[in-house]
Amino acid sequence: MPELPEVETVRRGLEHWSLGRSIVKAQTFHPRATNPRSLARISSLKGARIIALSRRGKFLWFELDRPQALVAHLGMSGQFRIQDQTFPKEKHLRARLLLDSERELRFIDQRTFGWLAVSEMNGEVPDLVRAIAPDIFDPAFDPSDLTRRIRSKRTEIKRALLDQNLMSGVGNIYADESLWLAKIHPQTQCDSLTKPKVKSLLSAVDSVMSKALLEGGTSFDSLYTNVNGESGYFEHSLEAYGRENENCSRCDTQIRRIIVGGRSSHFCPRCQRL
Repeated sequence: MPELPEVETVRRGLEHWSLGRSIVKAQTFHPRATNPRSLARISSLKGARIIALSRRGKFLWFELDRPQALVAHLGMSGQFRIQDQTFPKEKHLRARLLLDSERELRFIDQRTFGWLAVSEMNGEVPDLVRAIAPDIFDPAFDPSDLTRRIRSKRTEIKRALLDQNLMSGVGNIYADESLWLAKIHPQTQCDSLTKPKVKSLLSAVDSVMSKALLEGGTSFDSLYTNVNGESGYFEHSLEAYGRENENCSRCDTQIRRIIVGGRSSHFCPRCQRL
C-alpha cells in the first residue's frame, strides 16, 4: 500500500498539472471507485476549479472553489496518471477528470481498494479525513503529545506505528525502516519505552520519510508509480524491510522476519534487541 512518501509524491505531481484548472467533466467507471460516504456523485464536480492539493497521511484531496473537496485514497494499488485525452483507456481505469487544459487526471486501480469521494470542507481538513491523526510533516503534529500517547499504550511499538489514529502515513515499509534506524525491536512494549527512546524513534520516522520522499517513494512493482508513470527508487535504500536473510549493514547479522499484529516485520536481532 502506498504510504506517506508515495502519496506526497503523487500529490506534488497532481499539483503541478492541475492547480488552478477547472474540471470540465468527471466520470467514474466502477461502482467501488466512489466511497459510499461520498456526499455526491463525482460527476457533480463539473465546473469546479482546483485551488489547492493537500494531504494528510495516506489521504490526499483536491480543494475546490466550493465548500466541498474531492478526497482520494490510493488503497493497495491506486494510481493517478496525467494523460492526453486521445491516449487509449487503461484496463483498470476507474475514474477520470477532464481539465480545461485538455489533459485528463485518470484514477487507475487494479485491486479496486482505492476510492474517490466528495466531502464537506469544515476548516482545513475534509470531514472524511478529520479522524485521521496528523502525520509527522503536518503543522498540527505534536511530538510531545504523541510521545505521551505511545508510552501509555500496552501494545507492541510496531502496532502503534501502524495506528493511523496515533500518527498517520506510516505503513509496514517505513515502520520497519524507522525501527531499524532507532534500534528498537518491533515487539517492544510501548509502555516500556523511555521518552528519549520515543524521541529517537520519531526522529527516525522523520529521517526515513524525508529520504524516501527525495527518492520518489518505494516501488516494488508497477502498482505504484507517480503521475508520469515513473517508479520511485527508495527500494535500493531499504535496510530492513524485505531483506530477510540478508546481512544488516550495521553489524552483518542476518535480518529476520516475524509476524506482529498479522503483518510481516523485518529487524536485526543484534541491533534491535528485545
